Amino acid sequence: MKVIIDSSKNIASRAADLYEEVLNRKPDAVLGFATGSTPLELYAELIARVQNKRISFQNVTTFNLDEYVGLEPTHNQSYRYFMDHNLFQSIDLDPAKVHIPSGLKIGQEELDAYEAAIAACGGIDMQLLGIGRNGHIGFNEPGTPFGALTHKVRLTESTIEANSRFFATKDEVPKEAVTMGIRTVMNARRLILIALGDSKAEIVAKTVNGPVTEEVPASVLQLHPDAYIFADEEAAKYL
Repeated sequence: MKVIIDSSKNIASRAADLYEEVLNRKPDAVLGFATGSTPLELYAELIARVQNKRISFQNVTTFNLDEYVGLEPTHNQSYRYFMDHNLFQSIDLDPAKVHIPSGLKIGQEELDAYEAAIAACGGIDMQLLGIGRNGHIGFNEPGTPFGALTHKVRLTESTIEANSRFFATKDEVPKEAVTMGIRTVMNARRLILIALGDSKAEIVAKTVNGPVTEEVPASVLQLHPDAYIFADEEAAKYL
């Protein structure tokens, strides 16, 4: 685990450097993406590098971590909508190579098909992660088995509360989601986790220095052979 402490602006640039390195080495890389406010500066940096012809996503295949159950892809709080408006529509990515879990078709057949699609592409080369205040990665809440594959999950009250800032009211936040499992995430050849702000400081310390436990899902990154944790000074203050 490589821990890098820097400003959020520099984190965006340094994380983008990892994307540039992977794409220069493997233009048809398989990349895993995440949603939420944390990766927005990184996505802006990736867009700028595409516009400057430094990188290209023309041959890239993408897989997203998760999606809310019950939201149409066109809903302005769906993760498909988020990715389209904050990254995909501004880069040279083939829409046919974009994969985001469906929040509408959530049977076991669809969940298994998502895993099969990842395997058919040869696995994920680099997966981006955020971290919840309770240590969740994707929507793998505390207590999720480390061996879990893509599955449906009921969100904890703390996750619903944290995500309510994106909705008009807390009651509008979906109570369930579809997410890559922890095993799915750990199967990626490289992981990048970004944590920003004081509210993430306690869980970052547990992730980096605490025991590896299913009660802190992100702690499993300690076992990954090529994991980066980028944290700003506020998020890293207990390290």
